[in-house]
Amino acid sequence: MLELFPETWIVAAVGVAGGVLLGLAARLGRFCTLGAIEDLLYGGSDTRLRMWCLAIGVAVAGSFALAGLGLFDPGASFYHSIRWMPLASILGGLAFGYGMALAGNCGYGAIARLGGGDLRSFVIVLVMGVSAYAVLAGPLAPLRNWLFPQEAVTGTPPALAAYAAAWTGLPPALFGLAAGAGLIALALASPELRRSPKSIFWAAVVGLAVVSGWAGTHWVAATGFEALPVVSHSFSAPVGESILFAMTGSARPLSFAVGSVAGVWLGAFIGSLVKGHFRWEACEDPRELRRQIFGAILMGGGAVVAMGCSVGQGLTAFSTLAVSAPVTFLAVFAGAALGLRQLIEGFRQPAE
Repeated sequence: MLELFPETWIVAAVGVAGGVLLGLAARLGRFCTLGAIEDLLYGGSDTRLRMWCLAIGVAVAGSFALAGLGLFDPGASFYHSIRWMPLASILGGLAFGYGMALAGNCGYGAIARLGGGDLRSFVIVLVMGVSAYAVLAGPLAPLRNWLFPQEAVTGTPPALAAYAAAWTGLPPALFGLAAGAGLIALALASPELRRSPKSIFWAAVVGLAVVSGWAGTHWVAATGFEALPVVSHSFSAPVGESILFAMTGSARPLSFAVGSVAGVWLGAFIGSLVKGHFRWEACEDPRELRRQIFGAILMGGGAVVAMGCSVGQGLTAFSTLAVSAPVTFLAVFAGAALGLRQLIEGFRQPAE
């Protein structure tokens, strides 16, 4: 296959395939970060949060199964190669979560809603992508580098399985498989989730989509000649990269990130047609649009500081048991909870 197609096309195709699964899960399985947090805090249901737990468990177990078979090296991922900065994870996660609540969706959710015809999400996606690149490589990059310098890891990677292996001498894959199985068991301990095979199915699909990214990009990196990075799905900087590709595609190669973003949109579009939910929607309230734009700015910058969004850290980094993942995920949860509380109390009518 590598002789027939450019390697960049192949990794983009891997991104599209996994992205389609993620887009379908968002539209058909109601898999959503903000929705899961809102259900738990205000809806009295933890089913969608347990779906996240199940997806993480499947992703962890699948990724370390690949590692045990020699088909993926977690140490080659971005999350294991950069020194962990706890303050960056906390501050970036808080900013992302708060912005997510203001915008009404994370980057992944906004792309999925765009696939259903929501033009408000188009604005969120554009603003978030530009904001991410402004902090990653634009005018705010020097400030970010000064506050949170990204340094290469020397020694044991910042990952739970790697630490456990260094302490015990046992293979990291053993700890990863055990952690994945534990998370799956924790998710399925809920009778409500067990009564919803649809939720279980789509949560597993999300986890496998993350695994497919690792498997595909590792195979290309191991057998190809272009030294492409080993990556999986994330939706902060990749959204900005997709915008740049749309403007300068003749001068820029395809990438996994571009394929992933396009795949989510395509999967969500297909899912919305299957459900009969596709319809054009626009924002009729300037105040709402202003709030969503501000939220998108916070999401883009926060995700770059935290080195990942709710999917990039909350699923993809988690699948490698990176130390940053649970800390960032909790910070995103706290930021979203704060934002939701502000919105709900702001719209609540005072008692007479």
